[in-house]
Amino acid sequence: MTLTVPCLFGLEGLLADELKRLGFAAVEAVDGRVNFTADNLAAAVARANINLRTGERVLIRLAEFKATTFEELFQGVKAIDWETYIPRGGAFPVTGRCVKSKLMSIPDCQKIIKKASATRLGEAYGITRMPEDGITYPVRFNIMSDTVRVYLDTSGAALHKRGYRPDTPVEAPLRETLAAAIVQLSRYRGRGTLIDAFCGSGTLAIEAALNARNIAPGQGRKYVGEAFHFLSRDVWQSERDNAKAREFTGDYHIIASDLDSAALANARANAERAGVADIIRFETADARTRDYPGDAIILANPPYGERLSTTSEAAKLYKALGEILRDKPLYLLTADLDFERDFGAKAKKRRKLYNGMLQCMLYMYF
Repeated sequence: MTLTVPCLFGLEGLLADELKRLGFAAVEAVDGRVNFTADNLAAAVARANINLRTGERVLIRLAEFKATTFEELFQGVKAIDWETYIPRGGAFPVTGRCVKSKLMSIPDCQKIIKKASATRLGEAYGITRMPEDGITYPVRFNIMSDTVRVYLDTSGAALHKRGYRPDTPVEAPLRETLAAAIVQLSRYRGRGTLIDAFCGSGTLAIEAALNARNIAPGQGRKYVGEAFHFLSRDVWQSERDNAKAREFTGDYHIIASDLDSAALANARANAERAGVADIIRFETADARTRDYPGDAIILANPPYGERLSTTSEAAKLYKALGEILRDKPLYLLTADLDFERDFGAKAKKRRKLYNGMLQCMLYMYF
């Protein structure tokens, strides 16, 4: 079957590489998602959910068809063999999005898809109304350029919700999947020193530690797919055991620093929940004046105008950083497009990324 993993824009290539390393075939990266195929559906769903660092959720693609009218949408959805996936008492909430299509009303499309799937299920089970008093099977749809894709969501809560960051007193936190992507782009593999210079809730440092130890990011959480009747439940524990067996141990040098003592305390608590507090050193320090060891890779997601401070304050901060970090390996994420001017040096490479819906740029100095 074909499975789809949505991701933040800009992460498609990294996500495709992850899926290939996990042994999946026919990996295809398109805007905002990556498709792949699997012979053993249950094992593939479990492995992808537990191990992926940059994907947002794992979806089973049930159908793909063209529709420009509600009748075409209804018939296309009704043709899906829903009874294979949803039992008599299964609940099947419908959510989705419409982009650049003739069918642009999300509420109307939700109603049509719900009605079509309920009609098919009612006919299959010989009932006029589905009770929906059992296990939840979330249905998702995406209508883009008049192409309808209907999915069954096996993740439930998005995969970036690792579980180690339940409280976010720090404003505008960095999404975990984006942090994991920045770590991958920095090529940090656990050797040398890594410094998260504006750690906030600690996301960059924690994702670096998880990556260094090769800890599966979804190892400790649950998924709605674990309850699906058509997926073997034994494979989930098997995939967790396999992931555990691939973990590394070693001597790591990861530093998380911030001026805000409350943020630092929160970052430490998050790292403890993630199981990596023992390999992260937390320091109260000013990124503009702290010492940076010669072998350090520096990751930074500093305050910028749209997030925490005014644009003029951000410009002063970038100028100060430029005076001490200009010739060091630095990977800095910001939404401020004037960053290079204020920093005082052109990046060796730039990559457009999104933190949720906010467009950012990752400036890379090697």
